Amino acid sequence: MAGAGKKITVGVCVMEKKVHSSPMRQILDRLQTFGEFEIILFGDKVILEYPIESWPICDCLIAFCSSGYPLDKAEAYVALRRPFLVNELEQQHLLHDRRKVYEHLEMFGIPVPRYALVNREVPYQELDYFVEEEDFVEVHGDRFWKPFVEKPIDGDNHSIMIYYPSSAGGGMKELFRKIGNRSSEFHPEVRRVRREGSYIYEEFMPTGGTDVKVYTVGPEYAHAEARKSPVVDGVVMRNLDGKEVRYPVLLTPAEKQMAREVCIAFRQMVCGFDLLRCEGRSYVCDVNGWSFVKNSHKYYDDAACVLRKMLLEAKAPHLSSTIPPILPWKVNESVQPSEGLTRQGSGIIGTSGQAEELRCVIAVIRHGDRTPKQKVKLRVTEEKLLNLMLKYNGGRPRSETKLKSAVQLQDLLDATRTLVPRTRPGRESDSEAEDIEHAEKLRQVKAVLEEGGHFSGIYRKVQLKPLKWIKVVKSDGEGEQERPVEALMVLKYGGVLTHAGRKQAEELGRFFRNNIYPGEGTGLLRLHSTYRHDLKIYSSDEGRVQMSAAAFAKGLLDLEGQLTPILVSLVSKDSSMLDGLDNASIEMEEAKAMLNEIITVGVRKAAAMVPLNFPGWLMGLDCLQMLQSFYLNW
Repeated sequence: MAGAGKKITVGVCVMEKKVHSSPMRQILDRLQTFGEFEIILFGDKVILEYPIESWPICDCLIAFCSSGYPLDKAEAYVALRRPFLVNELEQQHLLHDRRKVYEHLEMFGIPVPRYALVNREVPYQELDYFVEEEDFVEVHGDRFWKPFVEKPIDGDNHSIMIYYPSSAGGGMKELFRKIGNRSSEFHPEVRRVRREGSYIYEEFMPTGGTDVKVYTVGPEYAHAEARKSPVVDGVVMRNLDGKEVRYPVLLTPAEKQMAREVCIAFRQMVCGFDLLRCEGRSYVCDVNGWSFVKNSHKYYDDAACVLRKMLLEAKAPHLSSTIPPILPWKVNESVQPSEGLTRQGSGIIGTSGQAEELRCVIAVIRHGDRTPKQKVKLRVTEEKLLNLMLKYNGGRPRSETKLKSAVQLQDLLDATRTLVPRTRPGRESDSEAEDIEHAEKLRQVKAVLEEGGHFSGIYRKVQLKPLKWIKVVKSDGEGEQERPVEALMVLKYGGVLTHAGRKQAEELGRFFRNNIYPGEGTGLLRLHSTYRHDLKIYSSDEGRVQMSAAAFAKGLLDLEGQLTPILVSLVSKDSSMLDGLDNASIEMEEAKAMLNEIITVGVRKAAAMVPLNFPGWLMGLDCLQMLQSFYLNW
């Protein structure tokens, strides 16, 4: 235990390349600024050349393995001096073997992808339990259909392969550590798996094109970021500073518990691992050990505070509960006071002097400024389109179908391409006018769907509403069933959130953070990274609404980085709580009809039609302009 006035010595037994990295320096500098610690850097010469008896003696030790690091030698030093370890050294041996990582994760009940091991003692050894066919491999009778993932058991070997089925054209994609702006390469001619060495084969997890990186600092703190997955196209997205673009995301309660368990299972307080989110569940697919977030000053602040508490609890527990009113490296920054509120501990003090704590904030927010919405309507009788409607509505002939995902829109585009006439016939008679108009609308649908070259956006959707249906004999000859023969297709596009709209939402989020629960280190800024508080953001499936919600979250949580559609991973698209007005359709139609009448009949008649309880400030020309704008944007 540290005596009065004596600083706690913290040894950093790490290769110099890691010590001088920006995240490490940021956090060590903050830790030293508290004034309670003396930081001792061992350096490469001491670590590699000096005997452990000559290494500096310290109360606490930060040590982790990297390229060229003598892990066994560091373990001998710990056995000799017995310092408090932030990350235990013995468990770091596990991180170099993917088999042991997966076994350890399973031992602690942490979900991993379905996998199987192929162990070869020497290269090219044939194994009787391993079978390879064109579209699958089988290990001990466990079959993995393509696409599947092939990982070397060596945790330091990052040459990971993904094999694709013949129905998709076959081939293999190789993932590797970033080289310039590339992180993967597709090889269409490679169809057979590797036979030299030992591998893990695991089920391919469709994650929507993003990987989630989680960083823990102790079992109670986790920060998560999403990045563009290398399996998409292998092109690394970088910002103007040349850094890989990553987006802060919120962990679910289950994922927070997984982060805690990974930290405890491997006894690595500072730890990074990879999460795959697939079909509502999450899986750990890799554990990296000591890792820090890059380019996040908020994370550096949090990490320094958590590490300080951890070290003090180990060597000076009587000091661990003391929290500086203002972080020492921010003493010169002004804190804006809120009227009627003052800080005290982790809560707020009202004007009555009684301690209060924020329990809940609920906000219902409309999207920000957007571009005009566009719409194409046409009646369709083509069997391909009707079959597509049945395919995605569960085979219910009288049910509406909404097509929005990339797979659904691609199916629609493929069908539309076959239906659009290759030539534009001249108008020969009035009887052909409807056919020509229908063909032109199909061309417009095709053109809108082809815009951009791929379905990466969230601003297109198609509704298919059945209009007519008939009864036909079932395919098995027993009984009858209904089948649609005509449907209304409605293609909606545009309505993209503008730059101004993003700024509006972000500024509103910043207002919430700074004015609802003020105070450095105790406000809404930090609530999302604790187990005690949680943040839920729900959105409809409209792209502009999702983007508004994401921009609001960015301002609310003081998140860093660019705002793109990937950021909507922060937002839950389970919008059932927003769609509870099933019984209000009659009232909504009446309101629309009244608004339409008010807008179209003129000022005098409109004034006479306004209900008695209509707000007085909405009268006159300004009223009509507002209502007209509201109606046109409905």
